[in-house]
Amino acid sequence: MEQQLVISESFNKNKQYERGSYHVGVSMYHFEWCTKYRYKAFRKWKYKKMMEACIRQVAFRHGIKFMELEVEPDHVHGTVILPMTMAPAKAKQLLKGGSAFIFFKNCLNMRKRYPRGNLWSRGSFVSSIGFIQVDQANEYVKNQSKHHETVWIMD
Repeated sequence: MEQQLVISESFNKNKQYERGSYHVGVSMYHFEWCTKYRYKAFRKWKYKKMMEACIRQVAFRHGIKFMELEVEPDHVHGTVILPMTMAPAKAKQLLKGGSAFIFFKNCLNMRKRYPRGNLWSRGSFVSSIGFIQVDQANEYVKNQSKHHETVWIMD
């Protein structure tokens, strides 16, 4: 996991394009999605950290690199670098489905709130970003706790 963060930080600073055998370019996006019914499922610090770990695990498995990731009590923001062969809709599907699966496996009590296993709402936000906007998008994601004046419950 540490290596993934270093790769994305150096990528952001050097502003280099990904090179493959048949492509050159970069695919960067700002993602946001909410919990079902906007329930504040991650208001406890342990659930916030668990969800961050779940999302990063799924991302690593599928070659998705997070530049920034912020889990709020009822939604998630992140700036990502996708493999050139992956559509943003597919990445979103993998991140939402995979993170919910791992989260429910590790936090059995949350199944009481979501008995059908649908942690995330159907809607989401996706916006492509380029090298010019990436710093602004990263700052926006980093400052979500201040923006929402989030108070975390420590157990």
